[in-house]
Amino acid sequence: MVLLRRLARRLRSARSWIAFGILAPVGMVVVSGIMLLDLRQDAWDKAEQTSRNLLQVIERDIARNIEIIDLSLQGVADNVKNPTLADVSPELRQLILFDRAITAQDMGVLLVLDEKGDSILDGNAIPARPTNNFDRDYFQAHKAQGGRGLYISRPLISRLTGARVMVLSRRLDRADGSFDGVVLGTLKLSYFTRLFDSIGLGREGAINLYLHDGTRIMRYPYKEEDIGVSIAGSSNFNRFVQTVSGSFVGASSRDAVQRHYAFTQVGSLPLILNVALSVDEIEAEWRAKAIVISAVVLALCGLTISLSLLFGRELNRRGAMQAELARQSLTDALTGLPNRRRFEEALATLRGEALHSGKPVALLVIDADHFKRYNDRYGHSVGDDVLRKLAQCLSDSLQRPVDLVCRVGGEEFVILVQDGDESAALRIADRVHAEVARLSVESAQIAAGSVTVSIGVATMGAPGGDLLTPSDLYRLADAALYEAKANGRNQTRCAERRHGTGDRRQGGVRLTGAPA
Repeated sequence: MVLLRRLARRLRSARSWIAFGILAPVGMVVVSGIMLLDLRQDAWDKAEQTSRNLLQVIERDIARNIEIIDLSLQGVADNVKNPTLADVSPELRQLILFDRAITAQDMGVLLVLDEKGDSILDGNAIPARPTNNFDRDYFQAHKAQGGRGLYISRPLISRLTGARVMVLSRRLDRADGSFDGVVLGTLKLSYFTRLFDSIGLGREGAINLYLHDGTRIMRYPYKEEDIGVSIAGSSNFNRFVQTVSGSFVGASSRDAVQRHYAFTQVGSLPLILNVALSVDEIEAEWRAKAIVISAVVLALCGLTISLSLLFGRELNRRGAMQAELARQSLTDALTGLPNRRRFEEALATLRGEALHSGKPVALLVIDADHFKRYNDRYGHSVGDDVLRKLAQCLSDSLQRPVDLVCRVGGEEFVILVQDGDESAALRIADRVHAEVARLSVESAQIAAGSVTVSIGVATMGAPGGDLLTPSDLYRLADAALYEAKANGRNQTRCAERRHGTGDRRQGGVRLTGAPA
């Protein structure tokens, strides 16, 4: 219950709502930021997985087709030296040496070259179409060194078909191991173009196939000037050759576009394949969502701040209004002094403090003499002026902020003196008489000295005295006031409590004092 009450008080506080108006938007921004970061990470995870899947599909297709061609080359290399083939017809020899792989859509030519580079067997023609490839890099590589296995050339233009091709070749050896020629098959670059075109990667996406020396065999999207270009030594290619497969984000050496690269070696071949997705396109969908979410969150933050400020302002206004009403409930409307209710609260508080500290409290009850005459002779407006000026005189008589002057009704006022004994109260009473003696109302030609007051003084809590109740203290001071009026007015009388009998008594109190 205590916690609930504290919470209720805090909810009624304007500062709490202003703090809420600040903290709630900050919380929304933080949560939204975390959510947007998660969405961005999801976009990158999706791009990574997509790249890996595409890379796997393309790599397997390329490796399978090259393997098919290589098996055909190995078959030719194994059978071309078979002595029994020398006795068969050229047509039958062609059927035995060259399988149906040469009829594939992207298969170019399948040739056997002698040690001089001249074509001696042709999978597509009888007799072999005349050509010499002695100057080709793959021929020179096999001639210079045996045991290379399958050799994949740079992209070149076929001398027989005029098409752009990649040459796959194997060395032919004599029985003594010396060079006896080359068997080769060509794969049209249109195979890669068709394969890469079937995969949509966005406007700035790319697929590249490189040799291990950095030569580009094919690029999607296809441009003639990109084929055969070497990127050896570039930062991206250096990362390609450091490991068998991987991924990274970097700027393209071709167009400087930031891309996410997923790469792998194609089987055991000297080929590197990469799939590159544009960073902007990876984050495009996320950015669209981020803009919408950010706009909504900012709008909600603005609305929350505005409503919290408005609500806080309204609470402040209501608080100020309630404070003003509370002040007015404790203030006399005519004089601006604290009223009887405030006096009773203050007297009860001072009595409680005196109960613990033993410090004295003095009470002065002040009444304007013959006040009814002013109302009857000059009217109530002049009477009100007299009361206002009288209130000012009483306030001017106090020299300590802890002392309190109140109007308790009609022309009657009180002064509460904290930590004040009878002598302190009498000094204040003397100042009151002096201030009132200078009071004048020019509009009604009421001269100074015309207005007088009578004062009754009572104290409690002094050493050796009993601690009176508030009502008893007021009754004693009021009795002293009436004694002052009975003795001619314009004077002060003090009430002194006795435990025995005394001279003049009123309500069991002995009254002492002299005219002011």
